[in-house]
Amino acid sequence: MRVARWSATHPWRAIIIWLVFVAASIVGGSVAGTQKATDEGNVGEAARAEQFIDDGEFPEQLAVERILITARSGELDTAEAMRAADDAAGRARNLPEVADVEGPVPSPDGTALMLSITMNGDPDTASDRVQPLLDLTAAVQHDHPALLIEEAGDGSIIKDLNKKLGDDFVRAELFSIPVTLVILLIAFGALIAAGVPVLLALSAVGSAIGLAALASHLVPAFDSVNNVILLIGMAVGVDYSLFYLRREREERARGAGHLDAVEIAAATSGHAVVVSGLAVIISMSGMFLANDGIFTSFAVGSILVVGVSMLGSLTVLPAILAKLGRWVDRPRIPLVWRLSAVGQNGGQPRLWTALLTPALRHPVITLMLSVGALVALAVPAFDMKLKLSGMQDLPREVPSMVAYEHLTAVFPSTGSNHTIVVKAAPERAKQVASALDALAARTATDPLFAHDQEPVRTVSPNQAVTTLEVGTPYFSGTTEAEQSLNRLRDTLLPQILGQVDGAEYAVTGEIAGTIDYAQHVREKLPIVVGFVLVLTFLVMAWTFRSLVVAASSIMLNLLSVGAAYGLLVLVFQHTWAESLLDFRSTGGVVAWLPLFLFVVLFGLSMDYHVFVVSRVRETFLAGASNRDAVAAGITKSAGVVTSAAVVMVGVFSIFGTLSFIEMKQLGVGLAAAILIDATIIRAVVLPSLMTLLGKANWWAPKFLGWGTPQATAQPDAATAEGQKNLLRVG
Repeated sequence: MRVARWSATHPWRAIIIWLVFVAASIVGGSVAGTQKATDEGNVGEAARAEQFIDDGEFPEQLAVERILITARSGELDTAEAMRAADDAAGRARNLPEVADVEGPVPSPDGTALMLSITMNGDPDTASDRVQPLLDLTAAVQHDHPALLIEEAGDGSIIKDLNKKLGDDFVRAELFSIPVTLVILLIAFGALIAAGVPVLLALSAVGSAIGLAALASHLVPAFDSVNNVILLIGMAVGVDYSLFYLRREREERARGAGHLDAVEIAAATSGHAVVVSGLAVIISMSGMFLANDGIFTSFAVGSILVVGVSMLGSLTVLPAILAKLGRWVDRPRIPLVWRLSAVGQNGGQPRLWTALLTPALRHPVITLMLSVGALVALAVPAFDMKLKLSGMQDLPREVPSMVAYEHLTAVFPSTGSNHTIVVKAAPERAKQVASALDALAARTATDPLFAHDQEPVRTVSPNQAVTTLEVGTPYFSGTTEAEQSLNRLRDTLLPQILGQVDGAEYAVTGEIAGTIDYAQHVREKLPIVVGFVLVLTFLVMAWTFRSLVVAASSIMLNLLSVGAAYGLLVLVFQHTWAESLLDFRSTGGVVAWLPLFLFVVLFGLSMDYHVFVVSRVRETFLAGASNRDAVAAGITKSAGVVTSAAVVMVGVFSIFGTLSFIEMKQLGVGLAAAILIDATIIRAVVLPSLMTLLGKANWWAPKFLGWGTPQATAQPDAATAEGQKNLLRVG
């Protein structure tokens, strides 16, 4: 209340300070730039293999682009294909970006030729220097129209995917703003009232992206972190402002002056924003316990945007409301305005009154049926398969990915590879080489491995580390790919390399990284879940002075998370929804998603829970019975909770339309969970549970000194001063 009072009485100072803060964050982040994470998120044996490679001090592997020449239809004209290959090779050798040209190499089935072009310079910047090669491929295609000439490689694929990711980010931003604005127009019935939360959310997102860029110099960022900031920031930023604005508007409708209305909103909704914001931050901080670069990057971005959103709603929003005064309700949209005003002058929303009737009259039956339905929806989660998205899961709308698919079809060894890394004393180098040759011979007759090219063996300059690249025709995430890795790790390597004295060995690569990472998530998830549950329980218990409310909060959130997990499995592990949501099933859920989804959902669902239970407790303290307090608290908060949920579902659903499977699964999972949380949980499970428990809702052990809250009718709740006194008594 003190912060809100200062802000409301010094509006221009508060607004200017906020604008300076946002501008400084954005400019500082732009000047500093973002330090990208260089690792692939490897853990376990895959990470150990990567460390062996680093110990070997290998020369930097240069980026390679491959030009594929095939027939547009029918059989390949070999003579014409050779002329095209020679043409491409001759042009490539004249480019300053090219270090070497190899080939052309015919495919085993004779349907294609492949030209390998090694680029000079830093491979991490190959995507910035690959355009001349792409232009070369286009020119050769133009001169040989009877053939299909395509290019794929690290540089071209990264270039295309970065552009696609940027386009997706812009599309999500452009769609999320009008969708959110339309929802808020329906909620408030006034243009300015709808625009204020959107502007604050956008300023919070911009500021958080700038701060995240600065933080990346301490914690390197992954590419998706800005998408996560936008996703969380638009939802949370709008919600926090929405909670505050709706309560301020409600108090003004009851006759409070501007300053009194702001103070009451600060003491009620502002308090709920602080508690829910802290709950979200606590949940997000659980990702640090995963001890993983991806989760650490996401945790930093999420915590920053939630913190900035919370700060904005508590500091600059009161100033904006005080400055606008009654202009916040202008210009009004006539019909929508009348609908949005229902309940502000003592009326009760009829729809929510009807929805609550079963829970209030028959709490036991309602609770059993609703919980049973949520548990049934969560059952498929026990069959969840985790996998990191690989090359085969990336969007196929870009030319380089189409070329990659064609390339790996005729040259399997250019796709998925197992990298076997052996570390031994330099004097054992010949013995290691002999063992790896024997290993290569064993894979040559095994159908789990690719046979179109010989495995490539490389020795480090210090003779201490040797690598062997063994291809497989199966993509990461398939049963055969996992079997090929297990064949190496469990059988071939121990049998062959186990005979080399003092040798250490490990396998890395996309397939190994996926399997090791999924196992890592399974191991870390219980630790993160335990951390979040314990701290959230303590925050809720302290906030509401009730162990029962804290325990029920945990149970309800676990129900909504479990249902979201089950829905993700039903949608994305199978193929029935592919045409509906425009994706190709990977046969699993992105490995990092369950842990990230848990902490995000657990935090975000606290927004509604804190807000609703706060209104129930406030009504109970005003003298209502427990049953009446539950009914009144939920119906009074129904409008703002519904509006906030619709905003979140709208924003998250937009991410469900993006090209990348990670963002699609994240958007669908969050949208479904919030929808379940705001409807079944808040309208059915919560009221039936609180009605069934009665006064036990507010129970706490006597040794804590909290006691059961006692209703008081001393302050006059009909006046603004009475409202503030009642809040102080509470």
